[in-house]
Amino acid sequence: MHRKTIVLGVTGASGSAYAVRLAQILLLADCEIHIVVSDAARQVALRELGTSLPTESADSAAWLKFLTTAFDNAPSNSWGMRDVELPTESRIAVHSFRDYSAGIASGSFLTDGMVICPCSMGTLSSIANGASTNLVQRAADVHLKERRPLVVVPRESPLGLIALENMTRLTHAGATILPSMPGFYHNPASIADLIDFIVARICDHLAVEQTLMKRWGADD
Repeated sequence: MHRKTIVLGVTGASGSAYAVRLAQILLLADCEIHIVVSDAARQVALRELGTSLPTESADSAAWLKFLTTAFDNAPSNSWGMRDVELPTESRIAVHSFRDYSAGIASGSFLTDGMVICPCSMGTLSSIANGASTNLVQRAADVHLKERRPLVVVPRESPLGLIALENMTRLTHAGATILPSMPGFYHNPASIADLIDFIVARICDHLAVEQTLMKRWGADD
């Protein structure tokens, strides 16, 4: 069975929990993940999760340990997230935000898709205009030019005209814009349910199997 390779870019918008939960689910689905985190994303995560993301020099083992305990601190320990035991053989590659020598900076490095979760308006703007000033932006540009799935998960409200135009431009270029706007038709009982709603939709667009929520129209 083909093991999917997914690039996960994490930037400085609100919604760190989506990124952490997504990483957990991708690993549980036996995906290989390549993680790139911006400096701003680390600041946001500390505020929102009550814990620091692994440092830029941290290895895959440090990330695996972090992902098993990421929701153990206040305030995220009150959200209803269940404990997750990740496979010890999980495949995680960690890249510096500024490392253009990473494989994911080239179209010759094969992947099954990329997601930027959450995606700041600055990152969205840079990708829409081809800036490629860091590895997240460059990897996103690679996925667009190679016609591979690119899922962008913005978190901003309200949305200004410039942001909307940038989203339209990225959509025309082939990206999927998937705002972190959870639905309520699945009757969520906790913040964890709202997080899983978005993560489930991201997985669907990356063609990664998940059972996080009941699908609309599915039999009881």
